[in-house]
Amino acid sequence: MLGSDLCEVLSGRHEVTGVDIEDGDITDPEVARRLVADARPQTVVHCAAYTDVDGSEREPDKAYRVNADGAASVAAACRDAGCTMVYLSTDYVFDGRSWRPYREDDAPAPLGVYGASKLEGEKRVREATPRHFVVRTSWLFGLNGRNFVDTIIGLAQDRKTLEVVNDQVGSPTFTRDLSRGLAGVVESDRFGIYHASNAGTCSWFNFAREILRVWGNAGTEVVPVDSARLGRPAKRPALSVLDTTLFRSTFGFTMPHWKDALAEYLELKRKNEAHR
Repeated sequence: MLGSDLCEVLSGRHEVTGVDIEDGDITDPEVARRLVADARPQTVVHCAAYTDVDGSEREPDKAYRVNADGAASVAAACRDAGCTMVYLSTDYVFDGRSWRPYREDDAPAPLGVYGASKLEGEKRVREATPRHFVVRTSWLFGLNGRNFVDTIIGLAQDRKTLEVVNDQVGSPTFTRDLSRGLAGVVESDRFGIYHASNAGTCSWFNFAREILRVWGNAGTEVVPVDSARLGRPAKRPALSVLDTTLFRSTFGFTMPHWKDALAEYLELKRKNEAHR
């Protein structure tokens, strides 16, 4: 989802090579080294991840193999090739107990396996190569992958009522906007950890209501519920809002409000569906 938008956005100013899962298993260090060496890049943006939050609780070994070992393999390959690595991480490295948006120097404390495996990936990348960026982001949606926006629209087609949690607050982020921000990252040498997301905050409940309002489905009622009611395997942070001040000041890029990003996404979605 993010990788496809990145290839489109970056190709306007750079020669871009897209690498997908069928091209090789990045958890194999030799395969990762070959993929990087063959491309001879100046920068590798590492989007590959096991992102199933509940699935990570059921398959912790797989989560760590992809999110930690895989990241370490790619970082080592970048070090050997002398190129920069951009590692995409997550708001779920935090426990959500903060009273304010999380800054880059706040202590991570993941609640579940997914966040812990991504945090271990951050650590392994930092250890493997000094030429790294760690970019934490949140609540991604985009045209080329499963996401909350499409799920809500799909469920509303045949349900009169949707229960959506109202005790988790974050910042929905459009992959196209994030890609535009990352364009500045790949052209920089100000290495380190950064937070990047669309502006504004909401709960999943408020996000769902706005999705259906903009899409035009007024016939489905969205009902707020507590996370405990859904009984999911993985705990989620109650507040996972990221402070993006450092990203904005370093790269000179301010991402739009999530409502504007959602409106752009849904307009693109309508156009895509009309052409099918």
